[in-house]
Amino acid sequence: MSENAEDKAVTTPAPSAGATTLTKDAAPGETLLKVTGLQKHFPIRKGLLQRQVGAVRAVDGIDFEVRSGETLGVVGESGCGKSTMGRLITRLLEPTAGTVEFEGRDITHLGVSAMRPMRRDVQMIFQDPYSSLNPRHTIGTIVGAPFKLQGVEPEGGIKKEVQRLLSVVGLNPEHYNRYPHEFSGGQRQRIGIARALALNPKMVVADEPVSALDVSIQAQVVNLLDDLQQELGLTYVIIAHDLSVVRHVSDRIAVMYLGKIVELADRDLLYKAPMHPYTKALMSAVPIPDPRRKSAKSERILLKGDVPSPISPPSGCRFHTRCWKATQICTTTEPPLLELKPGQQVACHHPENFEDQAPQDTVLLTAAKEAAELVADEVLAESAETSAAVAARVAEGATTSTEAPAEDAATESSADEASAEAPVEDAAAEPASEDDTPAKEK
Repeated sequence: MSENAEDKAVTTPAPSAGATTLTKDAAPGETLLKVTGLQKHFPIRKGLLQRQVGAVRAVDGIDFEVRSGETLGVVGESGCGKSTMGRLITRLLEPTAGTVEFEGRDITHLGVSAMRPMRRDVQMIFQDPYSSLNPRHTIGTIVGAPFKLQGVEPEGGIKKEVQRLLSVVGLNPEHYNRYPHEFSGGQRQRIGIARALALNPKMVVADEPVSALDVSIQAQVVNLLDDLQQELGLTYVIIAHDLSVVRHVSDRIAVMYLGKIVELADRDLLYKAPMHPYTKALMSAVPIPDPRRKSAKSERILLKGDVPSPISPPSGCRFHTRCWKATQICTTTEPPLLELKPGQQVACHHPENFEDQAPQDTVLLTAAKEAAELVADEVLAESAETSAAVAARVAEGATTSTEAPAEDAATESSADEASAEAPVEDAAAEPASEDDTPAKEK
């Protein structure tokens, strides 16, 4: 973005009196959005009478908060419910259950008229810039539509404000009368960003804003979003499957799997020491562009099988059918999302880089033994060492504040965890090639 565009973005008055900047209403760090038990089930109907015979559990009970001024990244495989979650918190879809609170106000079941004022504060950038813009409307009409829908008359008129917005996102203001087909994919996404910023929102939900763009254009759009956040005090919820993009832009990251959040942590904690086995598998799929490692043995974790159907998800932990650490408790008890470390929440009975939450359950499932065959021996050994080391540190800390019986219990817990890791390591075979099983989607 040019310096002139930045100057315009800072010095030009806000487009409406009712749409103020975020920094005036909420201090950075305060909770802006709170989601509790959010669910969305799409019914499956069959027969002449269209009776419901099942439901697709796209989002099946998630809890998280978004603080003002931060960027929350949401990652996961295709079909895990990321985009549905984004449409739920912007109220483009009606939730099946749960609550969505924005600035302390429950907006879960607000009607169209009641949601209209809230639309100024919550906007969305859609994934496909080719289908999110009406091909029969000019760019001026598209970007100026929010003003007409909200009944807002910006200072200097709608045309002048639209041209200012186009310059802010790096487009030529003189292209006001052009149509979407005259622009490239990256330029169309900038038009979508300009439309989302028209009413000066407080929170922007970006649903994979760069996945449809070339790599060179992705960097430009990501840097643009970063600049706009600093200038306008925006809060972002960025949904993506590119882990490198998420790491670059996010303050905190939520990892979703089959409609659930399995890990929610600060960016640095998540990438340095992931605690959920699924998160570790995701991180291992990121290629390292280092020519010196071209002959090194790959430590990529190849997950067994495909993601189960959201129509009938597995009982207990939903990842236990593909996890190399799954035991009997994983099939019967769903692990809650707990904060095991400051700033890091995880839903797992046998987390990585932390003491075992179910040390008494040491018998691996058959599926876990088969999954371990696809995990490199080095990865399994590292997992066992880090978990045992953390358990030993926890046991040492317990001895300083408890009596001798507590020390024996901690030592026994550490021994149980070490025995739990041993069958996995024994069951591991040589890492399979990528041709043996479908590669994990980044």
